[in-house]
Amino acid sequence: MANILVVDDELGIRDLLSEILFDEGHQVELAENAAQARQARQRMRPDLVLLDIWMPDTDGVSLLKEWAASGMLNMPVIMMSGHATIDTAVDAVRIGAQAFLEKPITLQKLLKAVEQGLSGEVGKVASAVPPSPIVTASAVSATVALEGVQLSEPQIQVDQRFDLDKPLREARDAFEKAYFEFHLVQEGGSMTRVAEKTGLERTHLYRKLKQLGVDLSRSKKTA
Repeated sequence: MANILVVDDELGIRDLLSEILFDEGHQVELAENAAQARQARQRMRPDLVLLDIWMPDTDGVSLLKEWAASGMLNMPVIMMSGHATIDTAVDAVRIGAQAFLEKPITLQKLLKAVEQGLSGEVGKVASAVPPSPIVTASAVSATVALEGVQLSEPQIQVDQRFDLDKPLREARDAFEKAYFEFHLVQEGGSMTRVAEKTGLERTHLYRKLKQLGVDLSRSKKTA
């Protein structure tokens, strides 16, 4: 179907996205940092790129700027992040990103964004500013389009339920663990309903819960 380049420094996310995309019939190339992404871009002309923003060497927005400046941004790029700001989202879209996906990425949003990217639909921003362990969903509202940007004034609110002194990855894992534990309780431990609620396939959900160390024995029942 399509050649898709996935750029993310987290092994779990790379594996998850590659499995989903492979199941959809796509060919997937993986890169864990900007250096590998540059090499992959030289070897192939991807039909679409899924690009993480926060990476250890060069961030995704800087790599996007680099490709745009060198005339190599001739494929749709979907940015990914679990902790982006309004300015970051606006910058990415202005440079040429087609969409913005929040982490954890739901199956429905991923497949819809990929479908729109491959079909050439432009300006479909999946989530301009995603909720994160630091910025709550009600704290920020924004509408981003390639032609013009409309933003409401952000009101940043710190969520005190999480230890924000931790390194970012640990804080994000703590948030995701609390997220899945919440839905397990809400759905009475039904893995089928939790999978539907969170937008993950059951196999991917089990893998994610295991990765986060969620205790499934505490659930009231299993599907």
